[in-house]
Amino acid sequence: MTMQRKYFGTDGIRGRVGPWPINPEFALKLGWAVGKVLARPGGAKVLIGKDTRISGYMFESALEAGLSAAGVDSHLLGPMPTPAIAYLTRTLRAQAGIVISASHNPYYDNGIKFFSEQGYKLPDEIELAIEQQLDEPLLTVDSDYLGKAVRVDDAPGRYIEFCKSTFPATFSLKGMKIILDCANGATYHVAPSVFDELNATVIELGVHPDGFNINANGGSTKPEIIQEKVLAEHADLGIALDGDGDRVIMVDEQGEILDGDDLLFIIANNLHEAGVLQGGVVGTAMTNLGLERALYNKKIPFSRSKVGDRYVMAELMRLGWRLGGESSGHIVWLGATTTGDGIVSALQVLSAMRRTGKSLHELKKELVKFPQTMVNVRTKQKWDPFCEPRITQALKEAEQKLSGKGRILLRASGTEPLVRVMVEGEDAGQVHQLAYDLAGVVEEVVR
Repeated sequence: MTMQRKYFGTDGIRGRVGPWPINPEFALKLGWAVGKVLARPGGAKVLIGKDTRISGYMFESALEAGLSAAGVDSHLLGPMPTPAIAYLTRTLRAQAGIVISASHNPYYDNGIKFFSEQGYKLPDEIELAIEQQLDEPLLTVDSDYLGKAVRVDDAPGRYIEFCKSTFPATFSLKGMKIILDCANGATYHVAPSVFDELNATVIELGVHPDGFNINANGGSTKPEIIQEKVLAEHADLGIALDGDGDRVIMVDEQGEILDGDDLLFIIANNLHEAGVLQGGVVGTAMTNLGLERALYNKKIPFSRSKVGDRYVMAELMRLGWRLGGESSGHIVWLGATTTGDGIVSALQVLSAMRRTGKSLHELKKELVKFPQTMVNVRTKQKWDPFCEPRITQALKEAEQKLSGKGRILLRASGTEPLVRVMVEGEDAGQVHQLAYDLAGVVEEVVR
């Protein structure tokens, strides 16, 4: 029988700062529990990185204290993208990496997630062992065995060089003007250097974090900002990253937004034509049906997983494939990384542009997406919409109206107190109406 998790969700532990468990008391105990589970003879070390939220200082200190109490050393990376922490955990031979971030959420949220020593999300059995340890009393090791803390000053430089290594050495971005929005998040001091050192002309946005402006008025959740800037500057493209740098949304030279499905198609097609794709592509239940059909036309296999990068990864491992992603812009290319990486994903798209000599707009034209409308309904807490008969009845009626010419997805978010309503079909007007009608029923029930 599988144990029920008390704290870990689909992507670590996340919530509003202050209430349990996103407070320093819990973080202290969590650091200790992680240290106890990972402790080994001869000593262990854990990397700690964070995004630019004001609460990151507090949680960094609490986790460091907990690890020290368990006899484990902390290597502090400071503000670094989530994928950088995965990479550095592997290359610095640490026993785990801890990320303090709530990704695309506002500054008043935060979270804690983990990577294994191989740079992957922690396996279920380790998360469960940590939860079991949290129920034990916190006992500090003798002073002779307390963990130390050191700062890794060259972490940004290491990661910048890694990102550049994923772009073909024979290519250059010289002559390309790029609008880059770092969302005032963890990539603010590394992403500009990556593209600049590859000889692009970079116009930077969202590179002045103050602890409160992460994801505010920019980034991958608000690509309209770079959309306007690309057109105003006559740029070749725009790149919008999220607060922790594991997602990317792009804008082409005509000001059209490319989401994760568009980018996944371009990357998959480029790797396929280069003969290095190795298998097919994993999407999720949210992936546009148009992507599935476009890949079929290219004779590229496709499989769907549940929503969430850990499920995409699990399906990739099951099938032995290397490329997968979500429409949100979270793309995993195991040929270069072990987790979603917004900078590396953007470089894969730029590589396709350089290899083919085509613009971003030209590359995406072969993907014709089905009309799709997504509506998010905010709830007071995480909640299962299928427990309400009114909602399930409304869902059934909406599916009957589609008459098999589309699909509807209704799901609770794994990271926020939201119910997501997605409708997809051939008729854009019908899709829009059905999505808002169904969302209206959900709003009435949760009100």
